[in-house]
Amino acid sequence: FRQTDSTTNSKRETFKMAPAQLKVIGIAGPKKASPAASTSKYYPADDVKTPLPSRKSKKNPPKVRASITPGTVLILLAGRFRGKRVVALKVLESGLVLVSGPYKVNGVPLRRVSPTYVIATSTKVDVSSVDVSSFNDAYFGRAASTEEEEFFAGDAPKAAIVSDQRKADQKTVDAALMKAVDAVPMLKAYLNAKFSLTNNDKPPNMKF
Repeated sequence: FRQTDSTTNSKRETFKMAPAQLKVIGIAGPKKASPAASTSKYYPADDVKTPLPSRKSKKNPPKVRASITPGTVLILLAGRFRGKRVVALKVLESGLVLVSGPYKVNGVPLRRVSPTYVIATSTKVDVSSVDVSSFNDAYFGRAASTEEEEFFAGDAPKAAIVSDQRKADQKTVDAALMKAVDAVPMLKAYLNAKFSLTNNDKPPNMKF
């Protein structure tokens, strides 16, 4: 026969208390233990796909440098016309800049350029008389070709076809832009000169 100790029985009675009566003592004082989170027992039969964030739905206004304004002479740093100087006409909704050579001066037509790949100079031209309200991003869009046309075309490069409307618009813009260029001495020769750097040039120390 074993005699039970009274202290042992008291400890066992303490541990047999209901879970709701247990208290967690923390730094701020006694706190009640939080109940276990209940998990849902419902599972859908098919996988529910959550839509991913898309850039098409978020159209934030483009941020263009303050130095790029209508009439600013820009230096192109990329593309087939890199090194050419052009005149900025306006900033489109997509954030691209509408520029022109003019075409009669340096051969750069009306086109869109990214503001990332240009250098804004301190030279300004008054382009208030040049009407560019009809030009937008859709104006420079290309017609979508079918898969059958692309298959039979092969890898041969396609010749660029300039429409009569583009040619007429180019002449209209250049006619007004040339008047502003001719009004500034030596500006025509400045736009015709190509920008280049030598090994001894230091672009960070230059003032354009």
